[in-house]
Order: sequence, then structure tokens, then C-alpha cells
Amino acid sequence: MIETLLLPLDAMPDPLPLPGPSGLRGAFDLTISPPGSKSLTNRALLLAGLARGESELRGALIDADDAVVMRRAIEALGARVRVAGAEARVSGVGGRWKIPPLGVTLDLRNAGTATRFLAAAAMLGPPGAGPVTIDGNARMRARPIGELAQFLTALGATVEWAGARGYPPLKVRGGEGAVAGAGEREVNVGRTASGQFISALLLVSPFAARPFRVRFSEPPTSPSYIVMTMELLRRLGFRLSGGALDREGVLVQGDPAWPGEVLPGFALDIEPDASGATYFWAAAAMRPGARCMIPKLGPDSLQGDARFVDVLERMGARVERSPRGTAVIGGASLRAIEADLSDMPDAAMTAAVVSCFASPTAENPSATTVLGGLRTLRVKETDRLGALRKELGALAARVEIMETDGGRDEALRITPRSRGAALGVGEGNAGLEFETYDDHRMAMSLALASLKQEGVRIKDPACVAKTYPGYWADLVRVWSR
Repeated sequence: MIETLLLPLDAMPDPLPLPGPSGLRGAFDLTISPPGSKSLTNRALLLAGLARGESELRGALIDADDAVVMRRAIEALGARVRVAGAEARVSGVGGRWKIPPLGVTLDLRNAGTATRFLAAAAMLGPPGAGPVTIDGNARMRARPIGELAQFLTALGATVEWAGARGYPPLKVRGGEGAVAGAGEREVNVGRTASGQFISALLLVSPFAARPFRVRFSEPPTSPSYIVMTMELLRRLGFRLSGGALDREGVLVQGDPAWPGEVLPGFALDIEPDASGATYFWAAAAMRPGARCMIPKLGPDSLQGDARFVDVLERMGARVERSPRGTAVIGGASLRAIEADLSDMPDAAMTAAVVSCFASPTAENPSATTVLGGLRTLRVKETDRLGALRKELGALAARVEIMETDGGRDEALRITPRSRGAALGVGEGNAGLEFETYDDHRMAMSLALASLKQEGVRIKDPACVAKTYPGYWADLVRVWSR
């Protein structure tokens, strides 16, 4: 069975059987290096594609599906990308895409980050350019983008719907009306369906000649990702003031000498993916005495998911933090907690699986965990809230979706079966086969159940190619160290 997890993704059985807790030989001590951050790689690829001259991205997410989609898209818009190992060299277009008069179509499949960022970046076409058509697969055509389109229209872009209004495919045309002119331009936003809409605006705003302000009428969605975008822009030398939680919002100064020295080529080291790290930190937390170190992911990380270790610490794990990396050590048992995960929604599925194995305490005899701030999970690669309720029902006695904040947000309430006891084959369950809904994070998080439950099988194991092609080879090290 261990050898099966080392097969190429396209050669793996479907469903994929995983070893169980009986195959674990005591507490493991591992160092795992996940691939580069998807969030940072896609932001950096877009900026490198728009830069003047050559940029070097080191440690980037190169061969995963989402990164391939973004690379091909910026190449279709005129940038050139050369890849060697985990390094990408990008020759940018100097601030304006090379879009032909008849336009160009970008098939972004189910890559939500690329879709949102490129829809905004489509404004940066030369005079007389045709539209950029943003399209994807069937799931992407069901993921809303109407709020972002409204913001782009307010900035002077032209947006046409090629299908259902508010959803891809859409045609975006920019030109001088979207990037030139005098005076400060402002967009007012509330609580959007995705924080990526705000990041998309911030990423393209420095390439306009006019100062650009995003003003928040209420706290924005997923502010940690907006902060990530702002800090990356600052590291590359752009001038920003304000913040994601400030009343005045965020002001980005454009280049009045457009299209001059907008952004020269740059060199950037990409952090390991903190979302990918959560699975291995959680694996250690679920095994008393086990330890997992993620190097190059320390307290100064730009990624909100890097703070998932704080959640595990509250659940009973021990955390070692240093500039060289972060390690989690499993405690004697797992505690149920209440946590707001709005700053780390991609880690919510990891936390949900871990919660299924929490133990009762005097303060919480039912070991019920409540994970809040999860509204955005409805519009990810799948409806992750609905998927978690269905799949975790096999692990937990009760999984409930609750409305919070007067119906403006949602939470998961998870009560383990048998007061936190691990499930076993002898309890009338010959094994668990998990559906993954073509969602990489569902597959990777649900696989953690195999540390506590025999007979776990994961359907469509190749879906991890979206962000972590080597996931199964890294996970098997838990058993084969």
C-alpha cells in the first residue's frame, strides 16, 4: 500500500487506499518542504508579467495546475516564461499586455485566483486592443465574479457578459479610460464574496497613472490575503498607505510618467505554501509525541495560513517557532475549541478533520468544536461547507452548518462520535471512502483521517495536482520514515 502512494498521479488507483494507524511505528519526526505558496506565486507571476525586463521567482509553485494556468495566461498576454526546476524567469511587457485587435481568450479552468487577478489585469491593454475573454470550466462558470466586474466598470473598464450575468465567461476591455487621467480614483467596497476581488484591484492599481484608493464600508472578506498582497507590493517598492482594516482604506500611488518606469524586473523568493503545510502540522498534532518541521515558514510569513499553528496550539499541540521554520509536536490529546478562521479559510478543512478526534474535557464534555468565519467556503472549488458536512458525517456524530453574524457568515459545529474516540473497523464500518469533489483541499484534508481510522480511501487522488502534486509522496513518509 505504501508503494501505491509513490506512483505517478495518473497511475494511482481510484479510490486510493491509505495506510491506517496500525501501520504507524510510534511517533514520527519529519521535516517536510511543501511546494511554493500558490497565493504568492500567482501574485508574483502576474506582477512579473507586467514588469519591465526579466524577473526571477525562486522556490515558486511551478508544476501544479493552478500555476500552469497562470503561466500560460500571462504568456498569451505577451509575457515570456522560462522554467527550470522551482525557478521561473519571466520577461514582462512593461505595463501593458500585448493584446491583438481581435482580443484573446483565456481558459483558466477552475483556477479561482488566476481568474480574479486576470479579470482585473485585463484592463491593462494597449489602445485599440480587443477584449480579454475570461473563461473556465463548468465549476468556474458557477463561481460569482459580478462584484469584481462592478469595480472594474467603476474604474473605466468595459465588461460584457458572454454567458450568465455575474459569472464567467466575461469580456474585459480597458485602454486609456481605465489607466489614464488626473485625480484620485476611488472604489468603495463592502463585504465581498471573495477577498481576491480586492487583491486583484490592488495588484493592477500601480500600473495606472492615477492614484487609486480602495475604501471599505465594512471589514473586508479574508483580510489576511489583502494584507499579503499589500506587503508583497511594498517589498517590490510600490507606495501604499492605509490598510485593510483602516477607515480610509488603501491608497496606491500610480506612476504619473505612465508607461515609464512602472516596475523593473525583480528577484523574489517564494515562501513554502502554508496551506499545504497545515496538513503535516495537523498530522503531528494528531499523533502524541510526533513532530513535523516546515522550514522557511516562520513567524514573519506573509501567509495567513501560517498562523494555523496557533489553532493547533490551542487544541493541545506544542509549537516551536523560529526564523528558520515552524514545528508542531503532538500533545497527549486534542481539545475542542472555538475559533474564527476568517483569516485562514483554506485551513478550515484541516481544522475540521482534526476536530473530529477531539477528546472531552470537564469544560466541554461533548468535545464540540465551533469553526467560524467560513462563508467564503461556499464559492471555492466546491461548496466546501456542504462537502464537509457530508463527508465528515462518516467521522463525526454531528456536523452542523450554523448561520452567524445575523446570517452574514457561517460556521461549522462538529461533535465527535463516542466522545472523541477514534473510529475503527470493528465499529461496523469496514472503511471510509471519501468523495473529493474535484477539490484538492478536500482530498488532502480528508486523508488525515487515515491517522486515526483504518480503511480510508480517497476518490480522485490526482486532484491534488492543482497545488501539491507531490502530496501523497510526502504523506507516506508518516508511515515509512
